[in-house]
Amino acid sequence: MRAMVLRRAGERLAMEERPDPEPGPGQIRVRIEACGVCRTDLHVVDGELPDIKLPIVPGHEIVGRIEAVGEAVSLPLGARVGVAWLGRACGHCPYCLSAHENLCDTPLFTGYTRDGGFATHTIADAAFAFPLAEDLDPVATAPLLCAGLIGWRSLKAAGEGNAVGIYGFGAAAHIIAQVCRWQGRRVFAFTRPGDTEGQRFARSFGAEWAGGSDETPPAPLDAAILFAPVGALVPEALAAVRKGGRVVCGGIHMSDIPSFPYRLLWEERSVVSVANLTRADGREFLALAPRAGVRTTTTPYQLDKANEALDDLRSGRLEGAAVIVA
Repeated sequence: MRAMVLRRAGERLAMEERPDPEPGPGQIRVRIEACGVCRTDLHVVDGELPDIKLPIVPGHEIVGRIEAVGEAVSLPLGARVGVAWLGRACGHCPYCLSAHENLCDTPLFTGYTRDGGFATHTIADAAFAFPLAEDLDPVATAPLLCAGLIGWRSLKAAGEGNAVGIYGFGAAAHIIAQVCRWQGRRVFAFTRPGDTEGQRFARSFGAEWAGGSDETPPAPLDAAILFAPVGALVPEALAAVRKGGRVVCGGIHMSDIPSFPYRLLWEERSVVSVANLTRADGREFLALAPRAGVRTTTTPYQLDKANEALDDLRSGRLEGAAVIVA
């Protein structure tokens, strides 16, 4: 197998040739067809997350086919599966026992604490792999495995309000905006100030208004979802939501939130974070996405161009999602 490997935080990924991994009990070996590039991969590569397992193969939006199985696996060889961020949960801690496996005390995370999808092959736990349809497009589907799933969990956390603001209109936002419109909600998109192309992109996916993050939307928001990892946007979003509104922080990493006057939080506004995902989130969203007519905008990169994909994401040169093709 071939893999793009992060050997030390802050370095470029390096191509390595490795023996094909052998699945253990309960595991599968997946021949990767496509792997989306997530902003979390940037946080891993740039060393912004703690306790990274190094060396590591990043990538956790994986679409591929089962090539080998370990003991006690009933999934058939050749079946197409998706592999997402949550690679394993213990099943017995208080969080797992209360249907919050996303908060498991001893999890494994794909592309962070276990090797992921910037490779030709990977190992996954069969119980955490999502069966996928045979007729799908692997490149178009890959971003659904994190951008879509975290977007869905963030939208559920935002509540049932009609007017939803989305800060940072990238991979997750362009997916979840379509779900909002399918549900009959209004979408207000916030981009970097002056990013007219990003605002045009947001309107093409159903946003009725798009402007800079320094602008006031034309109507109060019922909720705001922050996909941009910028802590300074939290008080901005609080100022934009109505009384009783909610601000959802959808990323795994964010710069520090600055101090702000209590009046922005008063009147029962709230700020919540979304952490990881559950398998139930995955099953819900993967069943919902085709009904909602979700389409993804993607830019494919060959495996040996993974560094270029990360560079383009970091610099904001992408519309939608980058996808590595193994």
